[in-house]
Amino acid sequence: MKKTFLLFILVFLLMISCKHKETSMQVGIDYPVYGGNKAGNRYSSLDQINAGNVNNLKIAWMYNAAEVPDPNDSKPPRPKQIQCQPIVVNGILYGTTADLNLFALDAGTGKQLWKFEPSKDGKRYNVINVNRGVAYWTNGEDKRILYSAGSNLFCVNANDGKLVKGFGQNGVVDLHEGLAPDSDHDVSQLSVTANTPGIVYKNFLIIGSAVPESGDAAPGNVRAFDILTGKLRWVFHTVPRPGEFGHDTWPKDAWKNIGAANNWSGLTLDEKREVVYFGTGSPSSDFYGGNREGTNLFSDCIMALDAATGKMKWYYQTIHHDLWDRDIPCPPNLTTVTHNGKKEDVVVQSTKDGVIYILDRDSGTSIFPVEERPVPTGGLPGEHPWPTQKYPLKPLPFSHQIFTEADITNLSSESHAYVLEEYKKYRTDNKFTPQNTTGTLLFGYSGGAEWGGNAISADGVLYQNSNDDPWITQLIDTATRNKEFVSLSSGNILYLMNCAACHGKDKKGSGTEFPNLVNIGKKRTINEIQKIIKAGGGRMPSFQRLSDEERTAIVQYLLNMPSNIKSPVFSEHSTINIPDVKSKEFGFKPAYVNKVWKKLTDQNGYPAIKPPWGTLNAIDLNTGNYLWKVPLGEYPELTKKGIPVTGTENYGGPLATAGGLVFIAATPDEKFRAFDRKTGKIVWEYQLPAGGFATPITYEVGGKQYIVIAAGGARGGKAGGNYIAFTLK
Repeated sequence: MKKTFLLFILVFLLMISCKHKETSMQVGIDYPVYGGNKAGNRYSSLDQINAGNVNNLKIAWMYNAAEVPDPNDSKPPRPKQIQCQPIVVNGILYGTTADLNLFALDAGTGKQLWKFEPSKDGKRYNVINVNRGVAYWTNGEDKRILYSAGSNLFCVNANDGKLVKGFGQNGVVDLHEGLAPDSDHDVSQLSVTANTPGIVYKNFLIIGSAVPESGDAAPGNVRAFDILTGKLRWVFHTVPRPGEFGHDTWPKDAWKNIGAANNWSGLTLDEKREVVYFGTGSPSSDFYGGNREGTNLFSDCIMALDAATGKMKWYYQTIHHDLWDRDIPCPPNLTTVTHNGKKEDVVVQSTKDGVIYILDRDSGTSIFPVEERPVPTGGLPGEHPWPTQKYPLKPLPFSHQIFTEADITNLSSESHAYVLEEYKKYRTDNKFTPQNTTGTLLFGYSGGAEWGGNAISADGVLYQNSNDDPWITQLIDTATRNKEFVSLSSGNILYLMNCAACHGKDKKGSGTEFPNLVNIGKKRTINEIQKIIKAGGGRMPSFQRLSDEERTAIVQYLLNMPSNIKSPVFSEHSTINIPDVKSKEFGFKPAYVNKVWKKLTDQNGYPAIKPPWGTLNAIDLNTGNYLWKVPLGEYPELTKKGIPVTGTENYGGPLATAGGLVFIAATPDEKFRAFDRKTGKIVWEYQLPAGGFATPITYEVGGKQYIVIAAGGARGGKAGGNYIAFTLK
């Protein structure tokens, strides 16, 4: 009898353990973590809303999270996005506004419970980034929200919205902490933010950072902060120091002045293994690597670290010696697949260049074949292109790899002729063609995959949205650029050095990514523009390292104003901006910089290739085969002409549910859609009041399932600012 009772207890405990393991990997009533769960799967086991009743969805509530106009601004600013994927814990929804204020809502009604504004002594902190989510930690009644705004990490009491004074300096930690490699280098004035939230491991918050990838980029170290005290607990150097593994993949002293190689896209955690997984970006400078001979570990890597110590378990480099800005753009996913008849725990990583790596979670080896093939090595003077690169054989890429003449748009004969003329000017033969001064056409800058990530259902199917945009890149050597500087004003010179890579030499920008500045004076005053240059915003880094006088000179140039600021002396023999001349700050000046960096479009601004230009893909990770691929998004004006749905550029990710649905917004047509998971057919769509450039969530409150999306707008469209919750009628 006693043995029977003990056996019953053992079986009961085992059942609880199995249930706990399942719920830790799948989202149920709550949506407690960025990505849904610590595996990052954006999959919910809720099925109240399904393919049979999704057309009965109605708006349950809306919450206004729009930016608040600055009374000191004379004109409305460029609208800010909301990229936040909120979380829900115990019926309370936590998210951020367009201004990066943190709020808590009753998840059933949308009623605000509290709001926190990141300020000190009554003055708002400098906020220069977007925010994609927050992290939650609890120990009984002690409940905390951790999120970043500007260069600060805030710890806020989840009960009342007030700073936790015992964390860091009165509730705040400076995100520059733990980045400087030694006391001789100052990174304090360099741009450091964290757009994506960290991951909670016990009492640690493990977090990456967003830094520029120009010559003066801050280091991209991954760090763990103590959630109770704010103290730094460990640091992983993504550019290894002497004595660390990978140091020999760089020049001897590269660690002293090379930055980036950062995790800006987020992390996932295997709690059982106590291992944190993440991807890294390209090193600085991202398009020229003459000062960084070697494969450059740990840039462009999928990484596994011991969550308690930060010690490396394994790495898998996706791009050697990156010259194409092919950062890993989204957190990896953790799931289990059936491969060769056996269950296998894997890490799944989608990339900017549209490929998918499926790696064994313990060893980091690919479960499908990956070839290391020879690639072109004819780089710029001083450059060291790596002679081979990886080509995964399965799954097949979900976006274009190269641009052939057969790919040129067929939207109209005029569009085809226009693009063909441009196409003939540039190299397009290989996705790994090194950068040059005549120009290349490449895919993989704005996706493939992007920061919105993807979703993986319980049966091992990956749902991945994708962009297909060709970009033109062209470099110029600094000696030639300096010749051009001789007769220019100081403001023009500073603009070309700091702004032209994104906004263009002609100030015309590149669509929604980099706005046109030609008529900026009609929208902003000199003081307002100077404030934006200093603070940054969105994808634009802050330029605090420039003096007030230098920023004023740039503004005067933008506004076509006469300047009394003395111009630096330049000649073709100037020593400024060559790699061996270091600044007082962390970084170096590359020998080649961007001259052209923009999308290739037809004469009307549509992408230069044949549609579809944006897709949603369903890929069976067990077999590596595609189940379906459909266009995502449309241009109504083209549809009215009888042109089949083209798909569009899309930013934000999908949510998959046990109800057989995939929900996604992300498109500039401002629609929120639900797709049938089995067929890829649209079964519901809703016209949002503004673009939903974020990832939706789902949860249950009071027996009702809700779907929530942040419709923040912008990205070239109208401003929004609402969180919108849907439920069944």
